[in-house]
Amino acid sequence: MKRLRLLLVALLLWLPLLAAAQQTPEKSQAYQVHTGDAWVDDQLQDINHYAERYPESFLDEVARYASVPRDYIAALFYTHGWQAGDIYFACFWAKATERSCRDAVQAWSRFVPDEGEDKRWADVVTNMPVTPSNTHWRTLRHAIVASHDHWDRPVTLDATLKRQLGDRAQRDKAAADAETKRAR
Repeated sequence: MKRLRLLLVALLLWLPLLAAAQQTPEKSQAYQVHTGDAWVDDQLQDINHYAERYPESFLDEVARYASVPRDYIAALFYTHGWQAGDIYFACFWAKATERSCRDAVQAWSRFVPDEGEDKRWADVVTNMPVTPSNTHWRTLRHAIVASHDHWDRPVTLDATLKRQLGDRAQRDKAAADAETKRAR
């Protein structure tokens, strides 16, 4: 009985910290991301709003498709108060550049912008060990579209993505064909 009381007290002490770290509409509204790609920036803002409502689905997506331990990204999200868009970008950028998400998180954490400047992913990625290329950006953009498809969330494609990926029906067919090939 004494252990149960201690556990309840500990839980009550942690709840305010967890609530403060949650993705909220206010945090998402204030979120400014600067990757250097306006389309990616808009989608990361949308991902923030998605994570407000479906935080566990967001964490599952990043863990599964960016191959990152769920506990690691959950700690960033719940304990360290990272924005969902920043977690998504860090982990999927790392995957695109064949680095670990931890490398991208550490690069973000170490980067110090010039006085009066916002911290920007555009600056962080240029200082990482792998020089950003069009292939990396394409891989990231495709991952964002795939995540929106997994969440059954609408996504507006620019002309390049429409040409590369097609409409939703074409993407669903390509995914089904790939699944059939894997099953063989």
